[in-house]
Amino acid sequence: MLKSPPTDLSFRYILQELGHYDKLVNLPDNNALQGLCQGMIEAWKLYAKPEAVILFIIEDVTYNICDQRFHEFEIRKLNPQTRVIRRTLTEMANRATLGPDKQLLIDGCEVAVIYFRAGYEPGHYPTQKEWDARLLMERSKAIKSPSIQYHLAGTKKVQQTLARAGALEQFLTEPAKVERVKQIFTGLYSLDFDEMGDQAVQMAIDDPERFVLKPQREGGGNNVYGLEVRDAVKKMKDSAERTAWILMERIHPPLSKGYMVRPGGGNLPEIVEMVSELGIFGVVIGDAQEITYNEQVGHMLRTKVATANEGGVAAGLGALDSPYLID
Repeated sequence: MLKSPPTDLSFRYILQELGHYDKLVNLPDNNALQGLCQGMIEAWKLYAKPEAVILFIIEDVTYNICDQRFHEFEIRKLNPQTRVIRRTLTEMANRATLGPDKQLLIDGCEVAVIYFRAGYEPGHYPTQKEWDARLLMERSKAIKSPSIQYHLAGTKKVQQTLARAGALEQFLTEPAKVERVKQIFTGLYSLDFDEMGDQAVQMAIDDPERFVLKPQREGGGNNVYGLEVRDAVKKMKDSAERTAWILMERIHPPLSKGYMVRPGGGNLPEIVEMVSELGIFGVVIGDAQEITYNEQVGHMLRTKVATANEGGVAAGLGALDSPYLID
């Protein structure tokens, strides 16, 4: 799920407060919020109806409302003519319709761009009508962020399929590019009822700490780690449930040391071992024939204590961080 990225202003502010002005040059620029919002505005322009709106699809209870408002305010700042509305999947199911030219219409508004901040997990679809609303939106000519293709590409089962021998060659024709992409893959194994799935089940039972068990879910808190992998696989190895999971080789990133300021940490935080994950934000707009906009716009660095399996920021195990570049 796309979320508002940090701008690194807080870290810049801290360095300035401490008098380390000379160190600001080592912080890479991060204009992800502006870049992502500009991408939505570019899509809105391509739709070519100034009166049409950008629609945010949100949860019934939205804990990330401040996060989402950053986008809304930035869009208004960058282009005051662009209007943003917010609706839930249930509201779309009850009131949205398609016009004669597949325009998506809701509450008297025509929608140019749909920005999905909900719709990524089963709980967002409590009844069939929410699924019907998703289908209605996908059938419309509104530009979607993400498109259904990108949404599916982020699921574990599609990632597992792309890791199979010969899969990448269907999309990349240059062998050198295929090999470069494969270098970033870790082991991804199906748990389907076939020979390869049975082998993966046995690997998980024999060496559970080598793997992570992942379902088709968005966000943290859903994965299974360590010896619990063996117990989980044994429990479902004869059940169809196992086909909804994948087995992934656990990644062991390099450790760093630093301070993590968090509630309950006391007045003097201790130095702890940490691991970080860098994500790159980009905007791409196109169809099957042409890419009309393709920009790298920023980054997000998340850091957690090395002893934590999950790294959720909201759960208190991780934190938004800033990369500091050194020679």
